[in-house]
Amino acid sequence: MQEKTSPSPEPAGSEGSGGSSGAAGNGPVKPVIPAAAAKRANASVIGMIIALVVSIAAFLPIILMNPLPKSDGYRPDIDVAAVSRNATDVAGFTPVAPETGNSFRPNYARWEAGTGNGVPTWEVGYLTPKESFIGLVQTRNANPTWLLQQTRNAAVTGSRNAGGQEWELRDTGKGEKSMVLDYRGTTVVLSGEAQLDEFAALADAVVKSLESNPAVTVSPSPAAAP
Repeated sequence: MQEKTSPSPEPAGSEGSGGSSGAAGNGPVKPVIPAAAAKRANASVIGMIIALVVSIAAFLPIILMNPLPKSDGYRPDIDVAAVSRNATDVAGFTPVAPETGNSFRPNYARWEAGTGNGVPTWEVGYLTPKESFIGLVQTRNANPTWLLQQTRNAAVTGSRNAGGQEWELRDTGKGEKSMVLDYRGTTVVLSGEAQLDEFAALADAVVKSLESNPAVTVSPSPAAAP
C-alpha cells in the first residue's frame, strides 16, 4: 500500500504578508510626527523669530540716534601756504600758494628735489569745483625737455589771458591740457583734464600769488680768474 501524502497547509500569515507587500507597493508611507514633537518644533521657530524681533527693536533706537555722517569722501587737510613757507629756504624762492577759498581743494603740496631729472619743483594738486583735477608745477630751472615732459608733448595751440598775463595754451588732443607761464623768474605749469574756465580761475589765483611774492633773481656767475 502506498501512503497518501496530504498537501502541507500554508503557514499562517503568509497571505497577510503578501497583502501587506501589495499594499506597500501602492505608494510611499508618510511618516507621522507625534503631536508633541511638532509642537516643540513650532515653539522653537516662534522663539527664534521673537528673539530676532527683540534684538532689532533694541538696536534700532541706537542707530536712529546716531545717523551716519554725510560726507563727500576723504578730504586731506592740506595747508598749501604753510608747506610753501617751509619749502622756501630749500627752493631758493617763495613757492606759489594760490588763494582759492573752498572752490579748489588741494590734495597734496610738496617740494621735489628733482634728483631724477635735475629740475627741482614745487608741486600742488587741486580738485576743481567740477570734480576734475589740475596739477600745478613751479620751478626756476625749466628747460625745453622738462617742459615737454610736463605737458605730455602737447603742441602749442594758442594763448589765454588769466590774471592779466598771457599763458601759453597746450593741448594733447586727448582731453588733457596745459597752461604755461614764465613770470618773475619762475615757470608755472598747470595741467589736467579740467575745463578751461577752471584753468583760468586757478591761473588767476596763481598770478596773484606770484605778484605777492618776491621776484626770483638769478645770481650772476662769478667771473673767471685771469
